[in-house]
Amino acid sequence: MQKDLLPDFLHLYHGLGPHRTQLARLLEHFDNDPACARRCASAELGTIGLKQNAIFRIKAGCEQQVARDLAWAEGGNNHLICFDDSAYPALLRQIGDYPMLLYARGNPALLQDPHIAIVGSRLCTPGGAQTAFDFAAELAGAGLAIASGLALGIDAEAHRGALHAGGRTLAVLGTGLDLTYPTRNHRLAEEIAERGLLITEFALGTPARRHNFPQRNRIISGIAMATLVVEAARRSGSLITARLAAEQGREVFAVPGSIHNPLARGCHHLIRDGATLVEKPADVTRELANLLGYVAAARIRPQEKIECDLDREHRDLLETIGYDPVDCDILVQRSGLTIDKLSSMLLLLEFNDLIRPVPGGCFVRI
Repeated sequence: MQKDLLPDFLHLYHGLGPHRTQLARLLEHFDNDPACARRCASAELGTIGLKQNAIFRIKAGCEQQVARDLAWAEGGNNHLICFDDSAYPALLRQIGDYPMLLYARGNPALLQDPHIAIVGSRLCTPGGAQTAFDFAAELAGAGLAIASGLALGIDAEAHRGALHAGGRTLAVLGTGLDLTYPTRNHRLAEEIAERGLLITEFALGTPARRHNFPQRNRIISGIAMATLVVEAARRSGSLITARLAAEQGREVFAVPGSIHNPLARGCHHLIRDGATLVEKPADVTRELANLLGYVAAARIRPQEKIECDLDREHRDLLETIGYDPVDCDILVQRSGLTIDKLSSMLLLLEFNDLIRPVPGGCFVRI
């Protein structure tokens, strides 16, 4: 988002709330010009499906919230990252309900790294905590950034393991970035901000509310190429994250446990439903080897070389996409691929900067 358009975008963001549907529709109608959207007549806003209370909020503006955001972003370690910024993570933008704005504190370059999400129970066993720490440390040492939710238990141990190994970690919060929840992890959050990155879609001052966390979980899974569940009860927020990862076309891994441990039942359920059983970090890197190879290659090789190294299926799909916007339904018809297979292949092509998403759920070749 151009700097001069950011205040108008923030007025729309706060006026319509973080849910992207209305805001995306509005920006698409006005060719991504938030200033034009704010200036237009109320009647025109009504024609694109906005309700009267939303139109009123857009016209009234959110001066205090916008001023607060802009002042906060002046801090040297704070960043406002809009959906169309180059710093916005490519994988996250591929999910259907990606956040239109990320508040970030720390090093935003981390958003471009390949991530694996590690999640699990807040009330984990000592063995589960050690497993999360060890997996995170080894996977971070292998070059993956570790994404999690800063919760007590497995999440916190995953962050600590990555930091201990000198690796990178990203925490997705369910509150505003001026708050830390749980407060017990305040020191850990500060360390992550110094050596990694904290992000959220929630406005400054947003407290911890129960419904924030399932919404937050789609970002944890969406920013990562895979999600690893270490310990989880049969009814667990971690299973929500795993389900979202599967729906987003990402890999899901689960660590098995004792049949007598209630915190293993969620992982066993995932494995029965098709998640990959893993017993050691090498199991994860082996499963991700092909994708990781392309990710590493994208950093050091010319684009033409990457295209040549694609297998025949991916090269054919790249030709099918072409340079005009095309949606997934058309690609399924043209390619004969299933939607699951197509989603996985699009993920790889986007990660290697061979295609990019455009408004309307479409893709174009770069």
